[in-house]
Amino acid sequence: MLTMQDRMNTRVHPQWTEQGFAWYRALWIECGELLEHYGYKWWKKQAPDLPQVQLEVIDIWHFGLSALFADGDGIDTMAARMATEIGDFEPEGLGVREATEALALHALQTKGFSPTRFWELMLAAGLDFGTLYTAYVGKNVLNFLRQDYGYQEGTYIKIWEGREDNEHLVEVLASHDSTAADFAEQVYASLEARYSAAAAGG
Repeated sequence: MLTMQDRMNTRVHPQWTEQGFAWYRALWIECGELLEHYGYKWWKKQAPDLPQVQLEVIDIWHFGLSALFADGDGIDTMAARMATEIGDFEPEGLGVREATEALALHALQTKGFSPTRFWELMLAAGLDFGTLYTAYVGKNVLNFLRQDYGYQEGTYIKIWEGREDNEHLVEVLASHDSTAADFAEQVYASLEARYSAAAAGG
């Protein structure tokens, strides 16, 4: 996943690791978006939209992985360090709101990313490592589609047939075998077909 994230970030900016991008800021803002999907307004009726909550967790993972590159370590070193940190971690059993706030607070205080705080949130949102990986690949593919169809230039259409592209992604992921060798390619093809059809019709 670190390798895929590096490839995606390089697609956006070839020298992305040298730019000093504020990944922590994107991370804590995504935490706010997650809570919008989960619900926090006691003054109105709200029901958690768990699939969208989980996609926000994946977005946070993208930014967290990116933030880890700031130290200048190689991918193997980063992966080994994360594996050790998470392997020694004892989850506190926080709820989604509390785990989200703990991760956001860490990001604001350190301008960095805590894999263990993320792990707490991942578990609270009902994800495990396997589902994290599948969803990450899907969102990584969607991000490539966005770039290929003009996200940076402002020409990409994010709403397809009245729904956000993230919602289409949830359906596409459910229709493909995540263990297939060409899983990423299948997801891209399905998303591209939906996007092209919506763009032609709109």
